[in-house]
Amino acid sequence: MTSLPAPDATQLAASEDLQALIRAEIERVGGWLPFADYMRLALYAPGLGYYSGGSRKFGAAGDFVTAPELSPLFASSLAQPVAKVLAQTGGDVLEIGAGSGRLAADLLRALQRLERLPRRYLILELSGELAERQRETLARLVPELLPRVAWLSALPQDFVGCMVGNEVLDAMPCMLLHRHDGAWLERGVVLEEARFAWRDRPIKDPGRIGVLAGRDLPEGYLTEIQWEAQGFVASLAAATRQGALILPDYGFAGDEYYHPQRHQGTLMCHYRHHSHDDPFHLPGLEDITTHVDFSAIYQAATEAGWQLEGYTSQASFLIDAGLLDELALLDPTASDYFQAAAAVQKLLGPAEMGELFKVIGFSKGLELPALLPGFRRDDRSGAL
Repeated sequence: MTSLPAPDATQLAASEDLQALIRAEIERVGGWLPFADYMRLALYAPGLGYYSGGSRKFGAAGDFVTAPELSPLFASSLAQPVAKVLAQTGGDVLEIGAGSGRLAADLLRALQRLERLPRRYLILELSGELAERQRETLARLVPELLPRVAWLSALPQDFVGCMVGNEVLDAMPCMLLHRHDGAWLERGVVLEEARFAWRDRPIKDPGRIGVLAGRDLPEGYLTEIQWEAQGFVASLAAATRQGALILPDYGFAGDEYYHPQRHQGTLMCHYRHHSHDDPFHLPGLEDITTHVDFSAIYQAATEAGWQLEGYTSQASFLIDAGLLDELALLDPTASDYFQAAAAVQKLLGPAEMGELFKVIGFSKGLELPALLPGFRRDDRSGAL
């Protein structure tokens, strides 16, 4: 892709090493690799995958900007439902995949202002490189709160408190399905003259097509099913004794996700603030994501023991949780007020993150007197 920025020699060498690893895996399994396995290697192969390697990912110097990177007002708003859960449980906060560490720092500060600091702030992070960046961010922004933070490489048992996972589900490996001659085929990766290429094959287990079995979709339709994201949400329920789970991410309810006009699916790659649809371009140097099917997440979560607390747009969630009130507390004459207002517009704007991003919340073992802050204004649970 000549329109995308070129990597430097070190980055290119790392990508070539990862490509060699993936080629070896394709040959080891007989020449056809399910896309979910390709995506897992491209993102998480130790030392070489996008999230486990050394490239900068978040913010202006990386490949994309997440909501916490835009403004601390995102964390200030998220702190409201988190504080409600902590008030009842007195437990911990567990952030899943903490990115640069900015959300952790801002959320800790916001909870401190609300006098609801958790006993511990746990971070589930599989990347040692990212964990070190998170530690540096926290040491720089909230050094006095760093002793409360601990990093985990596996889910805790009997967790009590509030779990948060901002843009976590979209980066979990997905299954690609293609409709051809009236049947669903699974799309995988093969080698053609040492280059990665697509190839479809019949699905041996009819159950693997999941929700697509009952949908009348056109010939040539390409889409995804996020079995790993569904399984992960279920595993969070098994690890929780009492608490809540809040998941902001981009995606749709099932009927919109599998709309007949969405015939090319939602798979996207992000590289230096450019978006494209070729996951074979510089593996290890670009993020690979899919939008989230929130209906499937809801079904998997409730079957595993979670209770739905709400589902809504990011804009509605943040407004109901007090983002505009937080903005109003800022000095409009201050030099950074314009930057804060611009960030709020991006977080809330329907053409920006406000409508594409959604927030879904679950609880387990709680007796909440009312909906959590964030879900009271425009709960869309009926769409799931």
